[in-house]
Amino acid sequence: MTRPTSSAPSQRMLRVGEQVRAAITQVLQRGEVRDDIIEATVISISEVRMSPDLKIATAYVTPLGVSDHSIVIEALNRHAKFIRGRLGPQLRQMKYMPEVRFRDDTSFDNYKKIDELLRSPEVSRDLDGDNDEK
Repeated sequence: MTRPTSSAPSQRMLRVGEQVRAAITQVLQRGEVRDDIIEATVISISEVRMSPDLKIATAYVTPLGVSDHSIVIEALNRHAKFIRGRLGPQLRQMKYMPEVRFRDDTSFDNYKKIDELLRSPEVSRDLDGDNDEK
């Protein structure tokens, strides 16, 4: 009998992802990573997605006040092994320490595009037309 597969993350994956996010945030806030790019940038970690086996943690980050995010993402990925080693005290309940990968969070750009679409004259005209019919 095969188990049904689901694309949605399990409760355990969500819980561990949030714990990893908090641990990475603490490491960055304390300034433990000695890199000029990382130290000079405010980094927001919006989400950490865990693989089903909890061995890979993909952190979605947004460097604030920086026009080219790729430089900061590359710097974080260069120091990923060091950051992974610093997560130990906060995640000692885990059997395996997850490999950390950093990716640019584009969700804010998507939200901005949706907001612009909703505020466009065509959409507002259609929405106003719905109110007149009621």
